[in-house]
Amino acid sequence: MIDLKAFEREPENFKKALEKRGSVENLDKLLELIQERKALIASSQKLQSERNEASKSLGKASKEEIDQKRQALKELGQRVKEREANLRMVEERLESIALSVPNLPQDDVPLGTSEEDNVEVRRVGEPKSFDFKPLDHVELGERLGIIDIGRAAKISGSRFAFLKGSLSRLNRALIQYFCEYHTNLGDTELTPPYLVRAQAMQGTGQFPNLEEDVFEVPLQGAESLYLIPTAEVPLTNYHADEILDKSQLPLRYCAYTPCFRSEAGAAGKDTRGLIRLHQFEKVEMVRFCTAEQAEQELNSMLERASYLLESLELPHRVVNLCTGDLGFSAQKTYDLEVWLPSQNTYREISSCSVCGTFQARRAKTRYRNSEGRVQPVCTLNGSGLALGRTLVAILENHQQADGTVKVPEILRPYMGGLECLT
Repeated sequence: MIDLKAFEREPENFKKALEKRGSVENLDKLLELIQERKALIASSQKLQSERNEASKSLGKASKEEIDQKRQALKELGQRVKEREANLRMVEERLESIALSVPNLPQDDVPLGTSEEDNVEVRRVGEPKSFDFKPLDHVELGERLGIIDIGRAAKISGSRFAFLKGSLSRLNRALIQYFCEYHTNLGDTELTPPYLVRAQAMQGTGQFPNLEEDVFEVPLQGAESLYLIPTAEVPLTNYHADEILDKSQLPLRYCAYTPCFRSEAGAAGKDTRGLIRLHQFEKVEMVRFCTAEQAEQELNSMLERASYLLESLELPHRVVNLCTGDLGFSAQKTYDLEVWLPSQNTYREISSCSVCGTFQARRAKTRYRNSEGRVQPVCTLNGSGLALGRTLVAILENHQQADGTVKVPEILRPYMGGLECLT
């Protein structure tokens, strides 16, 4: 959530910053409600003070005055209740609008309206030139008998897949490699719940704006739970409603989880293969830090994700997302895009974002600074990496003329020395 006090002080600056994203509705209404809430709080406090004075004077009242003073006290009490009810109503409307306002982009984020305006930062590795026509990952997987989409569709419908045999083993090797890499660099590994409450979704910004993309699990006699779309949700909420000490920061976590998305906004897009599934897997990085530490943490996550791709011998590039392509909660995002020979283009495989205090305000995650003042932490998240797209990239970039696929050398110890998928 944006800083509402700062918004009230400088509404025009906030509007200009948010206009860089495109149209953001209800900002004038939000300011009106903030001011209305302030007036209601002041008048409510004044009425409560009057009621307290009236209550004290009742004890000193004469017999002739007591009935009159009781009636006045009753009327004051009723007015206090009405004012408090109005305040609750205004606060609910205010929160509803505030939760739908996206984060402010950082000043150094490139201006733009779509992914066409994203800015390439650098390229790592050169795409391989094949002396044969490269196949896409689905053709390769079906020929090798290691991907089965037909039987997955029979069981679960579209956008699901079975991994089989050596590809299933390769997937497990990637999980082990990625998690070991992050923990060896000091991350604390968590194995989180895969079902969370609506409050956790709200804490990271999935709710209310991305509700249609989430799978709801109704529970009889209890509130619904939701399948996580990314480990960012449980990890970023790990310290919700807590006050950390500055000496603890930065805190660095990683987690392997399955992820579940309805892909409601991607109808007809990437329907073939493993690119965009309802169920996929990812190793996620999440950070809690001070504002001064945030840029270094973002660059560190970016370098980790890039190193993993480079170690897997996968050409990729780093892209700075423009204002119109930023995620709802992000202040600034770098995407890593891996080269896919079958599409003759780069496709996103990791996003590393700094969210400032936006998520922490929603989740009420704070820290006590050196002066003892309590303030929101900064949060960051990044993919390190998405497993399905990593498998796609390995299959396509390391395919050989005989139809086999070379196993990247870094993964062979996790594969019992296996050099090729045959």
